[in-house]
Amino acid sequence: MTKFQFITLGTFIAFLIAGVISFSMYKGTSSSTTKLPAVTIWGTFPADVFNSYVSGINNSSQTPVSVTYRQIDPTAFSQDFIAALARGTGPDAILISADMILPHLDKLALVSYATMPARTFMDSYVEEAQIYTNANGIVALPFSIDPLIMYWNRDMFNTAGIATYPKFWDEFTKINQRITSKDANGNIRKSAMALGDFTNVYNAREILASLIMQTGNPITTYDAQGNIITTLKSGADISPKPAFDFFTQFVNPTSENYSWNKGMADSKTAFLAGNLATYFGLASELSEIRAKNPNLNFDAAPLPQARPATGSSITKSNYARMFGLSIVRTTANPTGVYQVLSILTQPSYLDALAKSMYLPSVLNSVISQGSTDPYISVFNMAALVSKTWLDADPIQSNQVLGNVVESITTGKKSSFQAIEDGGAIYGKILRQFAAQ
Repeated sequence: MTKFQFITLGTFIAFLIAGVISFSMYKGTSSSTTKLPAVTIWGTFPADVFNSYVSGINNSSQTPVSVTYRQIDPTAFSQDFIAALARGTGPDAILISADMILPHLDKLALVSYATMPARTFMDSYVEEAQIYTNANGIVALPFSIDPLIMYWNRDMFNTAGIATYPKFWDEFTKINQRITSKDANGNIRKSAMALGDFTNVYNAREILASLIMQTGNPITTYDAQGNIITTLKSGADISPKPAFDFFTQFVNPTSENYSWNKGMADSKTAFLAGNLATYFGLASELSEIRAKNPNLNFDAAPLPQARPATGSSITKSNYARMFGLSIVRTTANPTGVYQVLSILTQPSYLDALAKSMYLPSVLNSVISQGSTDPYISVFNMAALVSKTWLDADPIQSNQVLGNVVESITTGKKSSFQAIEDGGAIYGKILRQFAAQ
C-alpha cells in the first residue's frame, strides 16, 4: 500500500478509532446463527437498481436481509445526512460515490483489518478501491464502478479515411484536420472533439480530472501533518498546467485544434445527432445512447492517454465513479450492519449486479476472467486503470475547475495564473472542510 493510502484520512483518526474498535472482535460470525438486524441505508445510488438487487439476493439466499434504502439527490445528500445525524435519526449505512465521502469521514466507522485484512482487500478489488483504505481500516466496501470511456462515430471516422479510434490525445490534431468542418462563415458544422468548455461539454469535470491524473497529479493529497491539500497549482511537483492547456485549446479559434465553442449544442446531443465524432462519457451511458439513436453507428473505446516521452512507459488512468457501502458511526449495531453489508457485497452478488447494470465489476477475480462481450471488455480495461480523488464537494470542484477553464479561454488570465487562483480557492474549500 502506498504512503498516500496509509496517510489518507489522517486528519480524522481521532474520530474513527471508536468505529474501528467496534469491529475489532468480529471475525466473521456465521449469519446463519446470528440474527441479522434491519438496516437503513441512504445514498445517491439509484433506488430502483438497489432495491431490485436486494430482492434478488433475498430470493436466492437462505439468509435474507432486511434493508430499507432511501435515494437522495447528490446536491442534497450532505445536508440531509448531517441534519438527520444531529436529530439522532440517521441511517445505519450510506451508499455514495467515493468523491463524495471526504466530508463524512468523521461520521463513519472503519472496518478493521482484523475483520478484513488489507491484503485481502487489495487483492479483491480494482486499484481505485484503495481510496477507501488507510492505516487503521476500511472506510467503505466497494459496490460498483462506472468508468469514463470514449464513444466514437464509426461513420464519421470511416468517411474521413480513419480506420480506428485514437489511443493518445495528441492524435486528435490530425483527426481534427480530417473530420472537423466549417461553413463559409467559419461556423463549426461537424466536430471531431468536444473539449474546452464546462457549459456544454458533458462530464467536463471528469474529463479534465482524467487529463490531470494521467500526468501523475492526484488533485488532492495529505501533507506531512495529515492536512488535506490540493495539488491543483502550477508549482506542484507535477504541474496540472499541461492538462489545462490541452483541454482549453479546442475552443481557441486561433488553434489548429479548434473544434468546439460554447455556442454549439451540448456534446451528447451533438454526438447523438451524428455531428460529433467522439464523445467522452461514462460506461453507464451506453444504453441511453443506443436508445436515443438506434441508427447511430458507434463503438466504445478506452479513454485516450497522454503519450509517454521517448524511452519512458505510460501509466494509464481514467476517472471512474465508484460507489461503496459505509457504516455510520452512530448506528446501534455496527457489527450487525457489517454482517448485512458483507452479504450485500458477496462476490457472486456483485457479479450479478455488474451484469444487470451492464458495467464492469469492482472485483479483480471477475475482470480477470475476461469477457467476450465487446463493450464489457472495454469497460473492464477502463476499470483496471480507474482513479478518483478525495474531493471536498464534487459540485464545488466542478465550479472551481469550470472557472479556471473560463478564465483561460476568455483570456482573462494566463493559464498559470488561472490555475494558481483556482487552486487557492479549492485549497480554501478543503481547509474549511477540515475545520468543521
